[in-house]
Amino acid sequence: MSTESTELPPVAPEVLAEAVENLTPRLRKKLDAATEGCAAGATLAADGAVTLRFGEDALVTLRPGPSGTITTAEQATCSCLLAPRCLHRAAALGAAPLADAPPEPVAAAGSHEPADPGGPGDSAGTPGTTGSAGSTEPAAAVEPADRVGPAEPGEPAEPAPALTAAQLRAAGALWQVAAEALAAGVTAGGAVVQAELLRAAHTARLAGLPRAEAAALRVVRGLRAARERRAGQRLGDLTSAFRELLHTAGLLASGSADPALTGTARRAYAPGGSLQVHGLCREPVLSATGYGGVVTHVLGPDGSHYSVSDVRPGGLARARGAGSASVALGGATLDHAGLARGGLRIVGATVSAEGRLGAGRGVRATPLPGIAWTERPAAALFARPAAEAVAELSADPEAAETALLGCDVTVVGAAGEHLLVRETRPDAPLLRLLPAHPHPELAHTQNLRRIAAYPGVQLRVLGRPDLDRTATLRPLAVGPVPGAEYTLRLPEEWLGRADLGYDRLQGMHFPTGSADPVPLPAAEGPDPLADSPLWRVRRLLETGVAGGRRALAEAARGTSSLAAASYGPLRRAGLTAAADLAAALAAEADRRPRDVFGRLADPSPDGYAWAWLAAATHLAAAERSLIAASWAADPSAVMSAAR
Repeated sequence: MSTESTELPPVAPEVLAEAVENLTPRLRKKLDAATEGCAAGATLAADGAVTLRFGEDALVTLRPGPSGTITTAEQATCSCLLAPRCLHRAAALGAAPLADAPPEPVAAAGSHEPADPGGPGDSAGTPGTTGSAGSTEPAAAVEPADRVGPAEPGEPAEPAPALTAAQLRAAGALWQVAAEALAAGVTAGGAVVQAELLRAAHTARLAGLPRAEAAALRVVRGLRAARERRAGQRLGDLTSAFRELLHTAGLLASGSADPALTGTARRAYAPGGSLQVHGLCREPVLSATGYGGVVTHVLGPDGSHYSVSDVRPGGLARARGAGSASVALGGATLDHAGLARGGLRIVGATVSAEGRLGAGRGVRATPLPGIAWTERPAAALFARPAAEAVAELSADPEAAETALLGCDVTVVGAAGEHLLVRETRPDAPLLRLLPAHPHPELAHTQNLRRIAAYPGVQLRVLGRPDLDRTATLRPLAVGPVPGAEYTLRLPEEWLGRADLGYDRLQGMHFPTGSADPVPLPAAEGPDPLADSPLWRVRRLLETGVAGGRRALAEAARGTSSLAAASYGPLRRAGLTAAADLAAALAAEADRRPRDVFGRLADPSPDGYAWAWLAAATHLAAAERSLIAASWAADPSAVMSAAR
């Protein structure tokens, strides 16, 4: 059972890290047992404080500040004699959910942005765990540097600023702690290991490394979820989080990293001047920590993607109602439903690095008529094959987190949890449509089931490609295909599209009669990712994450014939680099050095972490290549793409 409770207020990472650091070694050994289940007895007082009782003599009181978060050590007290260096206080703080990093002040003077946890793509975590694709805690969002104001062609680029000594020290400390956490694995990654990660993450934030801090917080959240065996927790997500953390910290510590790896704070808004934007669609956002709302996607005249988000505490009820809530942007008189099918002329706009429009005091907005998907600039989203767009996004994973993809498809039918469609291009492969958000109270799943009942219907689909699955698209909105006879019949006021998270398709929205028979394939078709022998590397990496260095060594240990049976399929498939990296990782995990007296000593986690990161980085690149190739019409390109 999860030890986190919705009754417990979120705790700032540095507060929890300090509480664990102040414990004696004897009390640290008891911390995991004390934390488990202690939140079940939490009670809410009339003044808003939360109390947890430990026996007869110890009462822990958590008094969150105005933001609802425990941000200082003084807000967590205990009545026992050892307080504040007591086990009860540390256990209570450890049972509470982790708070996000505090938002940074906006760049534009006098502006004020809503404090929300961000919309889809804010979290650089795993696919399906963004605000709209799954129920996850909102992560401390960071943005790639300098999206606003790119240099003109031919203009000399400014030299990248070197990392400071404090940043190098913070990155080095974070790498060391992350390597030790990886060597420990989930089984030994308890509260003490998590606290060390939180302490290093806080130091990274103070040094100006928000991307590294966010990566560390994702690992801590993943460790918690894995140890508590929460529903929906995936070991692959934690593996990806460890890879991102080690990659970021390792490159920063080396001093040779791209400055973009430092990241920028989520609330780094910059002046955007005057903008004219037109709505594309809207999607509900729902997180596991009780946040809910909506994100409306809009386009600029040059095709630049922007978004307007309204995400606040309120959970499912707010996610469902926010779709028709007023747009809090420069006094605009539109709601989000109107903006998704309308437009805005904005004066004094503020724009975040990822394209989110801010609601500063100097922003003024007036409504504009909407445009159809067949008009520019929206028409450009559907003008090229989906395979080309996915190949471009695979080369830039950060852009893929917020990018939208459009294509015209013909419905084939339902197959398991997927809706199978085929792009209306010659020799196009089967594509799989999955709900953008699986919650049954949202309209995504019901709408896809309704569409599946009309095989042969042609759709224009706008969605987000799932780059962790083979040829999979998570649709946000659908519309009729221009010139097609057997296609959707939407109301005129919908302006040719239906938002799958809010609008509910009915029988009257579909054409009458039946289309030409569409043969449903006996199988969904080959899955190059599942059929590839790369699963052997993936299993080895996940074994290390779950059980630590010792479990990985035991799994890979054996006679030479067993090793050949494990890596032989990789070599026969031409994946020799993957086989070599996996063998090197297994050898490093099993290495046991001896001290000067010949006694076995604990190996340094540094070499093991580098070997694990090398194999994980190669695996991620190979899987991205397989997924990008699965969108192409030529099956022969699939395996060659991974080599």
